[in-house]
Amino acid sequence: MQRIFKERDRMLRRIAQYAGLAGSLTALLCLMLPGAVGGDVLVSCILLVLAMAGGQYLLGQTGALRWVFCTVLTGLATILLLGFGSHPGQALNVVEESSISMIGAGAMGSVAAVLVVSRARIILLVALFGSTIAVIVAVAMFAPSSLLPLWLATTGWLATALLGWWVGQSVPRVLHRIAAIGRAHRAERHASELEAQRRQDARLLHDTVLATLTLLAHSGVGVSPNALRQQAGDDARLLRQLRLGGLPTPRRSGVYTLEPATESSLGNTLESVRQRFGRMGLEVDWHGSGQVLLPSNVLDSFLLALGECLENVRRHSGVKRADVTITDDETTVRAMVTDAGVGFDLGKIGSERLGFAESVVARLRDVGGNARLFSSPGSGTTVVLEVPK
Repeated sequence: MQRIFKERDRMLRRIAQYAGLAGSLTALLCLMLPGAVGGDVLVSCILLVLAMAGGQYLLGQTGALRWVFCTVLTGLATILLLGFGSHPGQALNVVEESSISMIGAGAMGSVAAVLVVSRARIILLVALFGSTIAVIVAVAMFAPSSLLPLWLATTGWLATALLGWWVGQSVPRVLHRIAAIGRAHRAERHASELEAQRRQDARLLHDTVLATLTLLAHSGVGVSPNALRQQAGDDARLLRQLRLGGLPTPRRSGVYTLEPATESSLGNTLESVRQRFGRMGLEVDWHGSGQVLLPSNVLDSFLLALGECLENVRRHSGVKRADVTITDDETTVRAMVTDAGVGFDLGKIGSERLGFAESVVARLRDVGGNARLFSSPGSGTTVVLEVPK
């Protein structure tokens, strides 16, 4: 709230400063027209207008009331000097009327912008406005002139006061709305982060505990008892870390650690994936390069997606062998997982299937990668995984 009021006051000070300096400059140009004002009076008026401009500048910088009084008092002195000292008892000429109008309406009226923010300042505004009108009326009675300076001064003060009031009311509303938009953005971002965390947790659960429970539900068919015990032990350690408040970072399919790494070599991790699936009865033949450096988070997602593809081969293809070909270029690392199994119809994969959509496609897209699936009944399956270097 304090910041809102500071921003409001800063804008009001700028309005008073720019409007006041414009009025002072216009009045100064009028006074300097040749032959319009007597020599001694002209010099005094110019000095007073310059002093008034200095007060307006400082008012815009600080907003202190002393510069309000400086502006109004020097303006009143200039008007009195023009009305009573230039041509005593004679009517004012056009230049003098114009100068008085610019001083009363623009140079002095500009202070109204900073006097509309509180009840005490509004009382001061009324007093200063009344003083200005009284001086202009006195000059008009002493040196007969038109009503133009009076009307312009009244209009200038009222217009500046209304502008200042409108800005004073609008700025807090706008800033409150901006703050509300910021809160909505933070809430939306928090919801997105929660959704991303939920999906990550679902992938983690799918790749570990659910995979082990599926093996148990099928009595561990095709998996040795030792491999099943080791997998269950890994899941138990992971759940224990989660219960104690740890935030696991996946390292390779089925195995997790709480210790982050900044960079890892792909060749040092593919062997662990091969050994894991070898224990469960799926022989994996590796082809191509295996010595590619990847950032830790990209490597994690790549290996987890690769492990999920091999798990699908083990469970659904009906064969005991898969081929994995690793290639890379200047920007991308690719893995092509191929089996000669039963295949399937891509159009019959339901949207509720979490495995490929979340554990492979969504996981790779989170790190800027992608996955493509090719299969048909009786022709095996090929999955192409891509991640950036």
